[in-house]
Amino acid sequence: MIKLKKYYFLLRILLLAAVTVGVSRACLAGPLSVEVTDNDGQALVNAVVSLSPAFPLSQPPEDMNRAEMRQENTLFAPFVLPVRTGTRVSFPNFDEARHHVYSFSKARTFELRLYGKDETNAIEFDQAGVVALGCNIHDNMLAYIYVTDAPIYGTTDEHGRADFPTLENGSYQLTVWHPGIRKNGAPEPVTLTIGDTNAVQKLTVRLRRVWGQQRPPADGQY
Repeated sequence: MIKLKKYYFLLRILLLAAVTVGVSRACLAGPLSVEVTDNDGQALVNAVVSLSPAFPLSQPPEDMNRAEMRQENTLFAPFVLPVRTGTRVSFPNFDEARHHVYSFSKARTFELRLYGKDETNAIEFDQAGVVALGCNIHDNMLAYIYVTDAPIYGTTDEHGRADFPTLENGSYQLTVWHPGIRKNGAPEPVTLTIGDTNAVQKLTVRLRRVWGQQRPPADGQY
């Protein structure tokens, strides 16, 4: 009986040790900062940085199945909206004027006919790709929804940085997209390992000389 208790005690120790090791591995995490510049070396805002892990995440990111593309001050906001495949995006109108939102993009073709202030519509984006948005009434309005299969993504700020403070240690493929990207101007996908000493990745995107950017309407334009 004493031997059985002894073996049971040892078994409990081994099980606790295994659980502790599993938890410690799952909690291993490191930061990553991605800096994106254009071909002139200037910080590039609104670049989408996507990370695809080469391993199953022990703690998948929060399931963000809803997002919002606002119409406000006769502009879309945000200018670039990254979402995961399958996300339902709402299009609320906060302007006094009515809007008619549309896209002819291959990833998602749709049309939201005229609707007014405090009204909204929603569209599900179930295919990865770039969706360019416009308004049939206001030609100055332009925006992009970037639909990705990657579970981790973000956009660069005014300093050209996208920060990922708590990534699980392991190997990832990093890709960058921007609405002004030149054909064949995207940097090659980068394979990196979180846990290495280098936690900063610098990438350059080659842009077209002229590319679409929405601007506020001129006084009296509408």
